[in-house]
Amino acid sequence: MRDRVGQVVEWSKTHQGRKLIRFTSVSVISTAVSLTLIAVFYGVTRWMGVVEATVSANVLATIPAYNLNRRWTWGKSGRSHLMKEVVPFWIMSGLGIAASFFGSLLARYIVRTNHFPHSVNTLIVLGMNFLSFAIFWVLKLIVFNRIFNVDELQEVEEHLVHDEEVEHEVELAHDGEGLSP
Repeated sequence: MRDRVGQVVEWSKTHQGRKLIRFTSVSVISTAVSLTLIAVFYGVTRWMGVVEATVSANVLATIPAYNLNRRWTWGKSGRSHLMKEVVPFWIMSGLGIAASFFGSLLARYIVRTNHFPHSVNTLIVLGMNFLSFAIFWVLKLIVFNRIFNVDELQEVEEHLVHDEEVEHEVELAHDGEGLSP
């Protein structure tokens, strides 16, 4: 098990490992921003309804997500390229916001048909937003892997298996040295 953890730590130091960790970190940050804004817009201030709070919060959370991904994950600086960076990012973000929109419709239905306290309603709305983005995040990774035919996880697994085989051969060689007279 320690070997596996060590291999994951080593992989996390590679270029692809760092990118995936940074991308995931940005997703966590933007999710925290959107959940906080929903809690404020709908839960605390009651300024907006379920759907309006969800859509507004997710649109606003996309702004830091774009900047963090662009600068930190992909290491880009300077002016953004409209067609190569901004438009594709907002299309994917729009799909994510659409997923949360449908989740908010379900949350609104649950909230309206039950007579829970507002604090419980807020938790339902937050939970549905989180679930919507979690499902979308996984689907996005699957779609990207299909579109770009990227088998990075398989390649990492093959690399780890190869490393285990080499370590096993080295251990056998050392064990054989210790047994000779």
